[in-house]
Amino acid sequence: MKKIFLTLSLFSLLVSCNDDFVDIPDEGQVDVENFFTSQDDAMRATTAVYSFLRSWENTGFPAQYVFGVTGDDVEKGSNPGDASFINAYDNFTFTSSDEGVRAYWIGQWQAVNRTNQVITNVPKIDMDGTLKNRLIAETKMLRAYFYFNLVRIYGGVPIFDGLPADKIYTKPRNSAAEVYAFIVKDLTEAAAVLPQTYSAADRGRVTKGGALGLLSKVYLYMKDYQKAYDTSNQVIAMGYSLDPDFNHLFRPAGEFGTESVFEVNCDCAPGFGGSQYAEVQGVRNQFGWGFFTPTTALENAFEAGDVRKELTILREGETTLEGDLIKKGDPNAGNMWNQKVYVPTSLNNSACGYGSIQNIRILRFADILLINAEAANELGNTAMAITNINKVRNRAGLGNTTASTQSTLRNAIWQERRVELAMENDRFPDLVRTGQAATVLASKGFTAGKNELFPIPLDAMNQSNGLFTQNPGY
Repeated sequence: MKKIFLTLSLFSLLVSCNDDFVDIPDEGQVDVENFFTSQDDAMRATTAVYSFLRSWENTGFPAQYVFGVTGDDVEKGSNPGDASFINAYDNFTFTSSDEGVRAYWIGQWQAVNRTNQVITNVPKIDMDGTLKNRLIAETKMLRAYFYFNLVRIYGGVPIFDGLPADKIYTKPRNSAAEVYAFIVKDLTEAAAVLPQTYSAADRGRVTKGGALGLLSKVYLYMKDYQKAYDTSNQVIAMGYSLDPDFNHLFRPAGEFGTESVFEVNCDCAPGFGGSQYAEVQGVRNQFGWGFFTPTTALENAFEAGDVRKELTILREGETTLEGDLIKKGDPNAGNMWNQKVYVPTSLNNSACGYGSIQNIRILRFADILLINAEAANELGNTAMAITNINKVRNRAGLGNTTASTQSTLRNAIWQERRVELAMENDRFPDLVRTGQAATVLASKGFTAGKNELFPIPLDAMNQSNGLFTQNPGY
């Protein structure tokens, strides 16, 4: 199956309709009217959406410093003089003109456009009806994921439910509440159609459990705790389980295991290449570029005896369980890296670059258990909250939580999310949604009432013909 890209100009979602063609690298440009005609076209267009999940825009620099460096558990990494522009995210001095703010915005809209190409055009194709409905459901779940990224970073954004028939992309921002409602609709519709499992040939396609799992997380952000609780219970009942070995969980052998709810397949495959997700974070000048590294604050956040500490943080001079001696090639780089993205030398596929086979875990069952625990606690069901936080703690080699009241348990769950999901791009949005950001990130320059959101990029503001209102403080 060929890798295709549904392309659009940088500002097409704001000023024009340059999204009306499909770019197939080895065959040139094809008009949409001439492309979406067969079942194979539908499959290829859907594959183009999946390809974005492993792309630079979704997993490389823009995503890593927007979601990662802004928190207190990740810092720029590399050496001090390398990509110093990332420091603006560590101290909250980025502006609407910053390239990272712009790059993440553009990337997510490119992805939304790919989904809307499928959602608009595939229904018109004469093909197997069951497959058609499944591809549309897959794409709706992925569109919900991209919109979830957008709303958490930028707040309310324009909603495009398919390609607009009038070809007008210049429209005002919808409210955040409207965007969340749109996400819920997409995920609910997707979950009603998607299967729970696929054959080996389709490994990596989104599932019913993935749609419901993401929906439970969306409800948590919406503070709809009853629905977060009910939906996460549906996922828990589907048979997922924690991988008993935290190291195995993040190695290639643990991919698509019992804990995988939503995972990106990054196989180094012909026509796709791999992913640079692991390379940009790999040990500096040994495995990769050495960016986006653990902070001392994260190191100190783990309790004594927590096996996750040493399996999350890779250190200069250590020998891994797989036999690699960690030795950076840059004396000016730091001494700690993200072990969750480490690929042992014996397993690395150099054909696509270091770590290109490393899958990206977007949603794990541990997260579902903690979503359920948090929702249960907010609903007053302390017993269930304790049960599920203890499952996560016990897997980490820790005893049961000592928290017993709603208030103490709330803090315990937030802390558990920090150490369980460390380096997985959850910390900053978690701090914002729980109201902790202004306190925890104050020393980094976080300004309450402003830095909960990023600015809308300046060029997007300019091209909106006055229809966009900038986020507060920018």
